[in-house]
Amino acid sequence: MHFRPATPGDADAAVPLIYSSGPDAFDYVFMTRDGGDAQAFLRYCFVDGAGEFGWRNHWVGMLEDRVVAVGAGYGGEAKWPFTLAAARQIISHYGLRGVGVIARGLRVESVIRPPEGDMYYLAHLAVRPELRGRGVGRALIDHLIGKARDAGRRRITLDVATSNPRAEALYQRNGFRVTIERKSHLANERGRVADHRRMERLLD
Repeated sequence: MHFRPATPGDADAAVPLIYSSGPDAFDYVFMTRDGGDAQAFLRYCFVDGAGEFGWRNHWVGMLEDRVVAVGAGYGGEAKWPFTLAAARQIISHYGLRGVGVIARGLRVESVIRPPEGDMYYLAHLAVRPELRGRGVGRALIDHLIGKARDAGRRRITLDVATSNPRAEALYQRNGFRVTIERKSHLANERGRVADHRRMERLLD
């Protein structure tokens, strides 16, 4: 397999994978009582291209001609550009309902903190279910760490839900260690944000 920058045409394959990296938290933030759908919003952002969920922020793993993995890596300097892009995308997609979406997103940042300082943050890591356990996830992480090295970064971080021990074990095998666990009390009828562990790896 090989990795390449994502394109808008990857939306059909990439968006469900991005969603699968944190479905409960995405539902908590982006689903609305009148039927607003988290994946529909993620797709809107992906095709738009800007911000945390845009195609420009993602890499895809290709097996032959299929997208089988997706992930993103970015630094603390992306926080404010991503925040502004998200606000624009939310208001454009949801209209007045976007006020509640923004409020829930800010609450989630108390559990899943944006990167800051010299961090290089890995996000939205996902592999097609039938290929999990076959080295694709490790290859994805290695690829993104390579991009961090190219950018001169040495401190790699990510967050993992305590409800996802399989992913945490993968990250541990790749040299990541838990630095803090943040408790969550965030829940609504559409989703619950699990407790999350911040993990970190320092590069030589």
